[in-house]
Amino acid sequence: MKHVLTTAIIAAAAPAFAGEAVDYASGDREFEGYLAKAESPKGSVVLIHDWDGLTDYERQRADMLAELGYNAFAIDLYGKGVRPDTPDGNRAETEKLYGDRELMRTLLSAGLEAAAANDISTPVVAGYCFGGAAALEMARMQPEGVTGYASFHGGLETPEGQDYSAAKAPIRVYQGGADQSPDLATFAAFLTELETAGTPYEAEVYAGAPHAFTVFGSDRYREDADQKSWANFLTFLGEVNPGP
Repeated sequence: MKHVLTTAIIAAAAPAFAGEAVDYASGDREFEGYLAKAESPKGSVVLIHDWDGLTDYERQRADMLAELGYNAFAIDLYGKGVRPDTPDGNRAETEKLYGDRELMRTLLSAGLEAAAANDISTPVVAGYCFGGAAALEMARMQPEGVTGYASFHGGLETPEGQDYSAAKAPIRVYQGGADQSPDLATFAAFLTELETAGTPYEAEVYAGAPHAFTVFGSDRYREDADQKSWANFLTFLGEVNPGP
């Protein structure tokens, strides 16, 4: 209950962002992440943005984590200044990465390196919607040093030719029972994949919660599901995050 109350208080306030923008590069492209540091860090988190790019939503989540004692770095998978503001624009950017998984993995690795360069070590990687799918892509990569993965209402489909055989760090999945993207049949198939691979995981499903149930201010926001998933995520951080 302490985590839930703390989250509610932070989320209720208009965010005055305490972190800072961090530029980094991948090849000849420039990216802009967001760094929020805790005063007395007890662990670290790498955040991956929704399909509209790194926005105030991810900055607020990073600041919430810093307030709770976790250094947080939100990575950028689209490029500096690329922040689409229409569904078609969002879809175009995600399709570039869904259609080129090697590029997605290159950019995920670049973001993880930028986080490490800013004292974000042995992190948990967490993402929302598209970012949840990207966090699971990273889980299948299993980069050294990541201690766990979390997906909030994320895409769960595994691309052809990939599997979870290398995914040894624990995974947490938070889905809405009313989510149709992915639906519960896809969710069940995903859990079967994890079982087959022997990947450690836990999954939570929240009754009545639609897709994007954590997005503050959205008509799909569900406070109860958001607070429960956030509290469960914080418990997970305490279990697997060895330090900053």
